[in-house]
Amino acid sequence: MSQTSSPLPREVADAYVDALIALDPVTGTYLGVQESSSRLPDYSPAGLEALAQLARDTLAGLDEAERRPGADSDIERRCARLLRERLTAELGVLESHEGLRSVGNMATPPHHVREVFTVTPTETDADWAAIAERLRAVPAALAGYRESLALGLERKLYAAPRPTATFVGQLTEWSDTDGEGRGWFEDFVSTGPDALRAELDEAARTATAAVVELRDWMRDVYAPTIEGAPNTVGRERYARASRYFNGTDLDLDEAYAYGWAEYHRLLAEMKKEAEKILPGAETPWVALAHLDEHGTHIEGVDEVRDWLQGLMDQAIEKLDGTHFELAERVRKVESRIAPPGGAAAPYYTPPTEDFSRPGRTWLPTMGQTRFPLYDLVSTWYHEGVPGHHLQLAQWAHIAGDLSRYQASVGMVSANCEGWALYAERLMDELGFLTDAEQRLGYLDAQMMRAARVIVDIGMHLELEIPADSPFHPGERWTPELAEEFFGAHSSRPADFVESELTRYLTIPGQAIGYKLGERAWLLGREKARERHGDAFDLKSWHMAALSQGSLGLDDLVDELAQL
Repeated sequence: MSQTSSPLPREVADAYVDALIALDPVTGTYLGVQESSSRLPDYSPAGLEALAQLARDTLAGLDEAERRPGADSDIERRCARLLRERLTAELGVLESHEGLRSVGNMATPPHHVREVFTVTPTETDADWAAIAERLRAVPAALAGYRESLALGLERKLYAAPRPTATFVGQLTEWSDTDGEGRGWFEDFVSTGPDALRAELDEAARTATAAVVELRDWMRDVYAPTIEGAPNTVGRERYARASRYFNGTDLDLDEAYAYGWAEYHRLLAEMKKEAEKILPGAETPWVALAHLDEHGTHIEGVDEVRDWLQGLMDQAIEKLDGTHFELAERVRKVESRIAPPGGAAAPYYTPPTEDFSRPGRTWLPTMGQTRFPLYDLVSTWYHEGVPGHHLQLAQWAHIAGDLSRYQASVGMVSANCEGWALYAERLMDELGFLTDAEQRLGYLDAQMMRAARVIVDIGMHLELEIPADSPFHPGERWTPELAEEFFGAHSSRPADFVESELTRYLTIPGQAIGYKLGERAWLLGREKARERHGDAFDLKSWHMAALSQGSLGLDDLVDELAQL
């Protein structure tokens, strides 16, 4: 191909998205590609290698595209910068064969298989026919995943025992949601059309049987084989994972020290706020425990869903036109209750590319029916508005100006989680958290993210706890100490704390991106403010920042400073 006919970086990036969707129809469904609705990915070693080869081929095409006239424009340059960083980081993970030990309580192939059904279209009989076909594909998808794990066992690439035990429990819950053998898939198809009832029920039973088969193998073969393996990953694997989730090669020791600095700053703020709620409380978490019993709360699952919807609607009305300029379709976001059997943390799913499915926030109830509001307000500023929803929906809205890649699959976790945590802080800066309960809840959420930096890096690298720590100074981190520390510095219940620690063991390097990403957003804003002086306009900066697509943290600071 000649230089004049070769594509520009954005064309290379968008061709990559098309090729990725062909290999990964789960991604296709999240993007709203109808043809993906009946299929599932190949999670076998061959499927993993196909993803790696696609990344290699795309990087080779990008080399050529960057030599083409016009490739140095801002919009092409940003896309090329992101595509190269993302595919290089992804190749680092794929070529180190992390996919051969992908086991845990979230973000594994079986989790993707189950969760994709919650965003698959269900409006028509044709939609449900595609769902039936996708259900029939579950056995092959899980068999491919099992083949990868078996190869991992052969190569002694072991997952961590603790997340494995949790995963076995999750598979049991998915296959028997009512204690009488009825699985999650059977529950899911129960609202399908009568005309397809027999087909849907049979396909759902087939999917559940595959879950049971995987559960039995995990319990009887995999778990005994990896017994005694370490639960932590060590510095080399951690650095590779943190590069993938943060989009940069971090100084992990500096990041660990930053986590402690934030811990001390936040603890001082929390003590002041706790004094307003429960004077003389021994710790801020005593005051938060008081709020669990006596604070403002919502009774009922439907009621809390509706309340959270109202909170997001109110935030849109207050922020649009003052601190953001939102397109009409970006203004729509839905509050949902998460299906049981997943992790305990709330989450967000972005809209389809055409907005036929809006952005949605999801609350796992963990069996609760009473919901204190102190820990929900800032969380929904994070998950919904002005957090994940405004960023990811804005990307979808301007995908034609960016590239399909930048608006979707090119997401850097720390960029997005950093924006969402910045959004919580922004709402505090703008005076939305003047209520003492809600502000202490916000500070508690900030403390949780600081604690994540401390324990995630600390336990995986087995670092020493500093001498000025009020918690086990001079000792080295273990998962047991991490769980004790996290529980002592969080208002969350024991099952949430357990789920969180298992999450850090499942996906090392991801949880630190919230606080480190927030730091990058704040630094970029400060540099832009210094550059513009009195002419700095926060609303304009917000919209420019949300309209540049994703970037790794170092690249993010550079680009934000220029806006």
